[in-house]
Amino acid sequence: MDTVTRPRILVVGAGFAGVECVRRLERKLTPEEADVTLVTPFAYQLYLPLLPQVASGVLTPQSIALSLRRSKKYRTRIIPGGAVGVDLKSKVCVVRTITDKLVNERYDYIVLAPGSVTRTFDIPGLTEHAFGLKTLAEAAYLRDHVISQLDLADASDDPAERAARLQFVVVGGGYAGTETAACLQRLTHAAVQRYPRLDPGLIKWHLIDIAPKLMPELGDKLGRSAQEILRRRGIDVSLGVSIDKAGPEEVTFTDGRVVPTHTLIWTAGVVASPLIATLGAETVRGRLAVGAEMNLPGHDGVFALGDSAAVPDVAKGDGAVCPPTAQHALRQGKKVADNVIAALRGRPLEPYVHHDLGLVVDLGGKDAVSKPLGVELRGVPAQAVARGYHLGALRTNVAKTRVVTNWLLNAVAGDDFVRTGFQARKPARLKDFEYTDSYLTPEQVRARVEEQTAGSS
Repeated sequence: MDTVTRPRILVVGAGFAGVECVRRLERKLTPEEADVTLVTPFAYQLYLPLLPQVASGVLTPQSIALSLRRSKKYRTRIIPGGAVGVDLKSKVCVVRTITDKLVNERYDYIVLAPGSVTRTFDIPGLTEHAFGLKTLAEAAYLRDHVISQLDLADASDDPAERAARLQFVVVGGGYAGTETAACLQRLTHAAVQRYPRLDPGLIKWHLIDIAPKLMPELGDKLGRSAQEILRRRGIDVSLGVSIDKAGPEEVTFTDGRVVPTHTLIWTAGVVASPLIATLGAETVRGRLAVGAEMNLPGHDGVFALGDSAAVPDVAKGDGAVCPPTAQHALRQGKKVADNVIAALRGRPLEPYVHHDLGLVVDLGGKDAVSKPLGVELRGVPAQAVARGYHLGALRTNVAKTRVVTNWLLNAVAGDDFVRTGFQARKPARLKDFEYTDSYLTPEQVRARVEEQTAGSS
């Protein structure tokens, strides 16, 4: 019987940050040095930047779900579930498994990379009637829903219902919202050709954002270029505007406009996972306050990174923190793994310092805007850079091959615009995909840990 107790490293989350951390730990640690465990509901890493292309049918869902078990050298233990609470004092993470069972997972080192959830506001009807786009299930469901609106509009003899089903509202002028509106507008524009009873002029897409500029990170020129591309396609872009209230068949904007619609897509930013609130530690705008080495001050063996951590942006200084982007998450994952190993081996930790590679925005077809290394590009060159970046960032050759094949097939043969059955009789909205009510309070975590400890003594 093996009585050797190895240090236990627990990684929470299988996004860009968590997966990069696990991969590096596996490469750099021998099996005898530590046991590595990963907590995630799904045994795949989702390549989020291409989610709008799944929603629009350009890519299949499988092509951007990168299996964690594909590697022959994969030895990390996976717990299928989500972390819902952490007791830093007792070094226990409470996990809710996919069968809804609560289990206590003890650790010596913990890497918190639970990611983010959709940021919502106290807007009447929002969570009940809006669609999100943060998960693979939401992307597949949204595609079904959009095609369903065309089917229902085509079958309806009521002009008012037909017009309402052919109006679509996207809230959020960042990358996710802009790419979602652009990709789905292309979907409906192509699909309506197969519906001879529908007037293409009835299809209207609205993209709104409370900010004064579209994707301000791109700069004024590229932001205006992206806006012009969308308007040329017939997408109504409204800035300085948000949602006042949402209903099942209409949406009211803050400027007083009432838009009859059955489709409200909410992509107005993200907030840190509710897991962070269970720690009872200091936060910065909801993100866990960590040092430049991504460790939690005052708690040995606790590290955090990605969307849920306010990692200091050493390159910018002045108290800036790194934005919640895939670029940062990938690099932070590697650095935090090195720091966990350094802590394990009694070596000094190193700060996370980055150099920005630039930004890419794929608007579908030949339309794109990119800013690689500060160089502004538009059209086909920008599209080539955007797709080249995505292919480089995809972790496996199988995923790269699937994505390229999907792109080529879509460019040559188009789409069949079929629904796959997600749009069932019972509708699902934003509140149904993100289980934000599953988390424990700090008091509940402590009570559970104390109860388990007393029961085992």
